[in-house]
Amino acid sequence: MTDLVVTAVGPVRLVELNRPEQLNAMSEELHSGLASVWDELAADPDARAVVLTGRGRAFSAGGNFDIMTRVQRERAFRERNVDEARRIITGMVRCPLPVIAAVNGPAVGLGCSLALLSDLVLIADDAHVADPHIQVGLVAGDGGALVLPLLVGLTRAKELLFLGDRVNAEDAVRLGIANRVVPKDKLMDEAMDLAGRLAALPTQALRETKRAVNLHLEQAMAGVLEPALLAERDSMHHPDHIAVVEKIIAARRGRRSAEKG
Repeated sequence: MTDLVVTAVGPVRLVELNRPEQLNAMSEELHSGLASVWDELAADPDARAVVLTGRGRAFSAGGNFDIMTRVQRERAFRERNVDEARRIITGMVRCPLPVIAAVNGPAVGLGCSLALLSDLVLIADDAHVADPHIQVGLVAGDGGALVLPLLVGLTRAKELLFLGDRVNAEDAVRLGIANRVVPKDKLMDEAMDLAGRLAALPTQALRETKRAVNLHLEQAMAGVLEPALLAERDSMHHPDHIAVVEKIIAARRGRRSAEKG
């Protein structure tokens, strides 16, 4: 079973994060797959639109503490992780196909960035987004610092990134993070219907319009992306981050031991 599943539904490509038991938190395979899938979709001659979602009850819980621990210790793995993050961001921004995020549950950390980098965002009525990078001692370099200020403005972006608070579905729409709230049981139907509408539009006009609008993101990437990613890379092995992760892992082990006892 693969951690990232791509299914052709006519001209629509359904891209599903497939680690439901782990709330679609990142694995090596999933992170690597997200880095390469956008070029693969762009090269698909029959694809016209993309729906991105998570299987199970979460869109994506973001980081994986096992991976965080390895990133702290292994420089080569850390560099690979940052390179893949760069490819995820640039791949989504430059993918010629319109990407709809169907946020079916929590979208946290990198999961939040995946939603923010999509072209249109439908969010389930019980879902939320949050970027708690700072809370675990990391710089919010893999998307949040780049795109959130363009969506909500600098002051609000700083509040959301500094505090890492959850943003519920209605507030996500109000702030411009999402396009509309959809009842959870209708989310995928609405997302696929919307993708079908996009797929039926004149292809060149739609793709070139996306490219033109995303020049705003390209300008931001030229100045923000690399410093942000390198700052996040450096924070990945900073003592503050290591201490937070060790504390969280120890607390989880303690809870598991208590449950078994």
